[in-house]
Amino acid sequence: MSGEGPGPLMTPERLRELAGTVTVLDIRDADAFIEGHVPGAISSPYAEDGWRVTRTGAGMLPEEAEVAALFGRLGLRPGDTVVIVPAGEAINDFSAAARVYWTFRIARHERVAILAGGMRAWREAGGPVETGAGAPRAATFYPVTFDESLRARAADVARVVETGGAALLDGRSRAFFEGREKSGQAQRAGRLPGAVHVDHAQAFDPATGRLKPLPELQALFAPVPDAPVVSYCNTGHLASTNWFILSELLGRPDVTLYDGSMSEWTADPERPVETG
Repeated sequence: MSGEGPGPLMTPERLRELAGTVTVLDIRDADAFIEGHVPGAISSPYAEDGWRVTRTGAGMLPEEAEVAALFGRLGLRPGDTVVIVPAGEAINDFSAAARVYWTFRIARHERVAILAGGMRAWREAGGPVETGAGAPRAATFYPVTFDESLRARAADVARVVETGGAALLDGRSRAFFEGREKSGQAQRAGRLPGAVHVDHAQAFDPATGRLKPLPELQALFAPVPDAPVVSYCNTGHLASTNWFILSELLGRPDVTLYDGSMSEWTADPERPVETG
């Protein structure tokens, strides 16, 4: 397909209309895929297929060559319209889809969308389901050059902590934000100094398996200052939801994802954190 992109969210009904003309990328685990998936989908389990790596922090963006190899192994081409399918059962599922979406965007692949409500919504809408491992796609060559304007690195965050100029948006629970609880992937409890807080889970409606309606999202994120935004969490996973909403749905400019997040930040004992 060519022309205007598919938009950040695609309904099951629209995906059904486009059957056979888009690339459906199922990021659930392999067993769930085998039990039932959108016909013709490609399986690429989020937790196992190389979408995130551990280096200076847990869950970081792979290198350009690694992303190129992943896309090529999946048989993707730069002009493909890719629709990402999560489970659609919990906010963690959406965060995984948002992180994969961000990876496509930082790799300059523009034609990408998330299936609203995931596989749960597809089934509820009466979409056809295929079982089994699926037919493998032929490998391709996919050149990748990152768009670094979508990413914040530790040095960028350090400049914001020291001099300001951007809002640091913590998407974790209030207990993590205040330092009453600590992730096992962070060395110290607390938050980035001066950060504001919007729990990413508040954006999700468990009853529908989808993000809340746009007016509710606008109200939820209204307290975020009108400035460039750095979205972070513990490993850059759930912060992807806040990045997706601000950047792709609310149209805020200059929104970046700090993929290193607190796992990388707290690995250096000289970097400050706040609690309380």
